[in-house]
Amino acid sequence: MNYQDFVNGFELTTCIISVEKFPNGGYGNIRIVAGNKPYIDSIENPFNGASAHMLNNKFVPNSPYEKYIPKDLNFEQTCYRCAFEKKPIHTYLRPERFACWLNQYIMPVESDDPNIGYCSYTLDITMEADTEIMTHVSASTASSVLETCIKLRGSNDFKQAINDVIKDICKLSGAQKCALLLTDFKEGTCSVLAESTPDDARNSIDNYESDKSFFEVVKTWNDTIAGSNCLILQDSQDMDILKSRNPLWHQSLADADVTSLVLFPLNYNGETLGYIWAINFDESKASKIKETLELTTYFIASEIANYQLLKRLEIMSSIDLLTGIYNRNAMNNRVDRYIAGTDPMPRSYSVVFADLNGLKIMNDTEGHGAGDRLLKNAASKLSEMFYDSDIYRAGGDEFMIIAVNVPEDVIEERIEKLRKDSEDPDNISFAIGGYYDDKGGDIRFAMRTADERMYADKDRYYSKFPERKRK
Repeated sequence: MNYQDFVNGFELTTCIISVEKFPNGGYGNIRIVAGNKPYIDSIENPFNGASAHMLNNKFVPNSPYEKYIPKDLNFEQTCYRCAFEKKPIHTYLRPERFACWLNQYIMPVESDDPNIGYCSYTLDITMEADTEIMTHVSASTASSVLETCIKLRGSNDFKQAINDVIKDICKLSGAQKCALLLTDFKEGTCSVLAESTPDDARNSIDNYESDKSFFEVVKTWNDTIAGSNCLILQDSQDMDILKSRNPLWHQSLADADVTSLVLFPLNYNGETLGYIWAINFDESKASKIKETLELTTYFIASEIANYQLLKRLEIMSSIDLLTGIYNRNAMNNRVDRYIAGTDPMPRSYSVVFADLNGLKIMNDTEGHGAGDRLLKNAASKLSEMFYDSDIYRAGGDEFMIIAVNVPEDVIEERIEKLRKDSEDPDNISFAIGGYYDDKGGDIRFAMRTADERMYADKDRYYSKFPERKRK
């Protein structure tokens, strides 16, 4: 067959790819045999929509494909399956190495050589996602993705919904273990949001979250994926390729007896939020897994981004930005929940009010920067003293503590220690009052009583040290 004449009949970007097959079932060189003018332009023309992300080369027929694009295991596996298993393949994705979406059609082409397979590769580039194309998936995949969306959007418990989704992915892939790992590349940390092991078998890879060195492996994943949208390692040959590309990661997988792996990054607005991975999966389901997760991860990443935004807003609405403790809004919300019965009253609780002495003098004499440092130190002191309680900044220089199921004598001992420490002018000074309740009384009464006792303590303090009274 004249492959050049064949591709010249296509208007869309098209090339012919050859795949070398080894006797053991593996594959060798993958070459671009021939390309039509739009395909050659995508390589040679720097003004082409995708060429800025490709190597600026002259096209040479029968050259290895990696001369033109970075080595990509997914691309290789897809070409192999198409060329030798005679499976037509359609994908629509946005690889990280391109600033565009790729609508790809890969079709088997006949070959006279049993050790060389051929396929055609046709590409249509869109700069924006085409949602209509994205929905062109098999009925079973569409059902799986729809079920995922319903679980994510139909639940009030985000973490439980994510756990259910990961269980479904684990079942779909027939994996030994499946997990969703959140990453924070700015802080250099990662954490497990959800995981599933169908038979509860434990694996040495379970310790990755507590291993600080594991993030050093995680940092290498995007480079290993090499700009594709996922990484699927199906057999020992794929693992050998990983070994040459990323020996650090390969060693950690080998140590954990991992022989196959699926890894999908969760990308949102140009940021990698985390990864979904499955280890020792059913290799016969690789195509189904890829088709399903290519679409599913799109929605999961969006939901995670929304969840993280809401958590940040929640923190901003409940945390005092200066001191890092809870703010007045969080205090009022908790009290309101007790009053409304949304939260049951504890078996026993204490309310403690602490008013910081000397803040106005500090602000007037040394400036508000010094006053802010005093407030932060005061919050730190209270956090250290009431380490088992919730501490709120109730006002400018006023704090409130709610201690649940802490014995009355323990609370009184802490209050007395703060009072004694406050008499030393070199220490942080508080006027402090508390109330203990083990009868299920109204928290508003407890707050009012503690507040009155705090002001009585302030009067006692300034009567004893009138020179410290603020003007």
